[in-house]
Amino acid sequence: MYNEIVMAGFGGQGVLLIGKLLAYAGMKAGLEVTWFPAYGPEMRGGTCNCTVVLSDHSVGSPISRNPHGLVVLNLQSIDKFEPDLRAGGVMAYNTSLINRRALRSDITAVAVPANQIAVEAGSAKAANMVALGAYLGASGLVDVALVRQGLSEIFANRQKLVALNQLCLEKGFEIGQAAVAEARV
Repeated sequence: MYNEIVMAGFGGQGVLLIGKLLAYAGMKAGLEVTWFPAYGPEMRGGTCNCTVVLSDHSVGSPISRNPHGLVVLNLQSIDKFEPDLRAGGVMAYNTSLINRRALRSDITAVAVPANQIAVEAGSAKAANMVALGAYLGASGLVDVALVRQGLSEIFANRQKLVALNQLCLEKGFEIGQAAVAEARV
């Protein structure tokens, strides 16, 4: 098993956090992992992405030119990264901020209104968790319970945030699973 996943959006959307959570889950699953962040000069509002590589053997490079998976939170990110996604790859994209459909028919594209779901759950800041959950539900890459465990550790002193983020993760996961089930029909 070898998977490269790019997560992208604006700074402040929690892109790096969901990358760390995915890397954490992979590590807890006994995989070799890398997490490689990249961001523009602005901390909030500038472009931001990270690449996570999960593998059952040594990882040669943390850089990906043709990822297996994408989690994109804004229009600029889908425009930049969708063309590079490998055929057969999985992409979860935030329709709250992306006003177009996926352009490719050779990938599994999961449209998820991440901001809307997060606001309904209690905080727009949890949109990243909705998108990550949708990706995990569609890809089955790692057990979502390992991501929940990571959330519990990261927000150990703030249980209200743990509950909110886990709820958003689960809502996204259900959407991802439903999208894959619908595509099989």
